[in-house]
Amino acid sequence: MSTVTTQAALARWTAPATGNLLVAVAILTLFVFACADSAARRSITTGFDEPQHISYVAQIKATGNPWPALDSLRLIDPQTFQFTATANFLDHPPIYYAVLAAVGPPLEGHPQAVFAYRMLNVALAAIGLAALLMIALDPQFSRPQFWALAVPLAFIPVLVQLAAAVTNDNMAFLGGALATLGAWQTVATGRRRWLACALGGVAVAAWAKLTGLVLTAPMLSAVVAYMIWRKRAPPTWLAAVAFAFVIAAAPYLIYLVQYGSPVPPTRALLATVAEGVRNFGWINLPRKSFDEYLIYFGGEFIANWMPTLAERSAFQYAMLAIPVTALICAAAGLMVSLRRIWRRQETKLDVIVIAGALGLATIVPFLVGYNYSYYLASGWLAGAYPRYYLPLAAIVPLAGLSLAEAISAPRWRAALLAFLISGPVVFRILGAPVG
Repeated sequence: MSTVTTQAALARWTAPATGNLLVAVAILTLFVFACADSAARRSITTGFDEPQHISYVAQIKATGNPWPALDSLRLIDPQTFQFTATANFLDHPPIYYAVLAAVGPPLEGHPQAVFAYRMLNVALAAIGLAALLMIALDPQFSRPQFWALAVPLAFIPVLVQLAAAVTNDNMAFLGGALATLGAWQTVATGRRRWLACALGGVAVAAWAKLTGLVLTAPMLSAVVAYMIWRKRAPPTWLAAVAFAFVIAAAPYLIYLVQYGSPVPPTRALLATVAEGVRNFGWINLPRKSFDEYLIYFGGEFIANWMPTLAERSAFQYAMLAIPVTALICAAAGLMVSLRRIWRRQETKLDVIVIAGALGLATIVPFLVGYNYSYYLASGWLAGAYPRYYLPLAAIVPLAGLSLAEAISAPRWRAALLAFLISGPVVFRILGAPVG
C-alpha cells in the first residue's frame, strides 16, 4: 500500500473519530451548564423528594454518625434548614449521603449550601454520561450510529433535572454507566481491569439504591457467563464476581439483620403512603386485580417518560408515541441480537444488548411486585417511574442500533437512524414539561 493510500485511509478513520469526540465533549459541556443553571434556580420542594435527601445528608453531617437508624431520621425546614420533629421517610442505605456529607459544607442552618451539594450531584451524573458517551465513541460505530446513541443519551428525559438535585438517583446512574462501560470493554478486550470497572460500577449503583443492584448485577452476570462460555475468560472470574456482588449487597444484608427487610417499611414511609392515598383520592377506589394493575402500571410508565403535574394536551399524549416506538425498536433489536448469538455471529453490541435486557427483565417483576404489594396494602398507585431504570439507560438506544445493523436496505436503515436521532429531541421539545 502506498504512502498516499495509507494517509488517505488514516484520514478517513481519524476525521470521523475526531469529530465524534468533539461532539461528545460539546454534549457533556452543554449538559453540565444546563445542570448548573437548573441547580442555581430550582426550588428544593420541586420534585424527586429533594428535601428528604438533603435532610439525610444534613443529619449525617450534623451528627457525624454515618449509619443512623432509619426511624431517627428527621426533616429540615426547607426555608431555615433547621431540623424539625417531622420524620424522614427515606429507607435507602446511607452510603451516598455519608459520602456527600464527608466532602460538602455544613447544611444545618445554611440554605445556601444546597448549591454545592447539587453541583456534587452534577459531577456524578456528568461522569456517568461521559462513560456512556465513551461507548458511543467506539470505532465499531459509524458517524450516524454515533449520533443515534449519543443524542438519546443527551436527551434522556429528566436527567438534567435529576442531576441538578440532591438525590441518590445520580449515584445509581453513575454506577450503572460504569457497569455498562466496563461490561462493553470487557467483551471487547477481555481485560480484567475493565471487569473491575464493571464490578465497581455494580457496587456504586447498589450502594445508592436497591434497584441499582437489581439492574446491574444480572447484566454483568450475563456478560461473565458469556465470556466463560466462549472460553474468553477463566472460570475463576466467577469467584471475583460473587465476592463483588456480596460487597455490593452488603448494605441490604445489614438492613435484613437490623430491620428484617432489605427495604425497611419505616413508620414515616407508611405514614407518607397513607397521606398520599388520601390526598390523591385513592382511598375509596376499588382494588384492581393483578392483570388490571399491570395494565395500569404499563400506562403510567409510558406517561411518566416525561413526568408532569400539569394536565397534558391531546398533542402531548400523542408525543408519547415516540418513546413507545423506540421501545418497540429496542425489542426488535433484542430479537436480532439473540438471533446473532444463536448463530455465533454476535458482536459486543449484541452481547451488551442481551445482557442489559436481562437486567431490565429482572427489575420489572421486582418493581411491579413491590409496588403491587404496596397497592394492595394501602391503595398507593404511584411508582411506575422510568427514572428507576436509568442505571441501564444506554440499553434502549443500543438495542435500536442492533436493529439498524440488521436492515440491509440503505433507505430503511437511514430512516430508522433518523428516527433514533431525532425522536428524543422532538419528544423533549414537544412533550409535556417536567413537573
